[in-house]
Amino acid sequence: MVQLSMPYPLEAAIRSTTDWQKRDTVILKTFIGWNRNAAAWLERRFPRIFGAPSYKAELERRIADDVARLRPSAILEVGGIDRPLLERSADFTYIGLDIEEKPDCYRIYDRFVVQSIERPVDVEAGMLISITLMEHIPDNKAAARSMFLALRPGGVMHHYIPSKWHPYSVALRLVGPVMQKWLIPHLRPSAVGVTGYPAFFDHCSPSDMAKLFRDQGFEQVNVMSFYRASDYFAFFLPAYLSVVLFENLCAALNWRIFCSGFVISATKPTHQ
Repeated sequence: MVQLSMPYPLEAAIRSTTDWQKRDTVILKTFIGWNRNAAAWLERRFPRIFGAPSYKAELERRIADDVARLRPSAILEVGGIDRPLLERSADFTYIGLDIEEKPDCYRIYDRFVVQSIERPVDVEAGMLISITLMEHIPDNKAAARSMFLALRPGGVMHHYIPSKWHPYSVALRLVGPVMQKWLIPHLRPSAVGVTGYPAFFDHCSPSDMAKLFRDQGFEQVNVMSFYRASDYFAFFLPAYLSVVLFENLCAALNWRIFCSGFVISATKPTHQ
């Protein structure tokens, strides 16, 4: 059998191009690493300027307080898939819900439901929780209604939601999910497989979401805003510094519309 070989000049050109691509990738990763290290040093050295309160700690505190206070018999976590906020416990039935499933879901939760929260859920829970979920829901009015129906009277819910007008959220929508998935391995390799889902940010601002929850019948709506998402820009130090300056200004002036995200809690009335 006669084997056709690639002409030498063409083969050499392809190899040369591949070598340049590998070299460029190494240079890019090194450059990004320098910038991220510099940003991390600034955060350690000047935590009051570059550091941030933890939204996750606030969310977990609210959840823990209400688990102890209300002792819910069932807790529904929406969007947690295989990265849950809680652990299974003999004190409550832990139910997970997501539009996709993974094998671990049936080990992590007592029960796992595969569907969108935009549709009514055949669950009656004393508590409903989520983190970085609602920005990915196209219709949060339908989601809020479904959450209301899934809670027992007197039930509570707690969410952390990224806010739609922070520079990161605006950039996310401009870039789109396809470009996100290409950029994430280079700019934020630790987030591969965790981020990159389509984001809609429907009603995802503190005032809009609070109003939406009240319109669906929730009471005692409590919102706490957070102003740090500058880590998303740490791949390029000048951008990181600009966003930190903007975030500090917004926090000082209480411009909640530009916050990076917010923890929001609400209660279903007992008379429902």
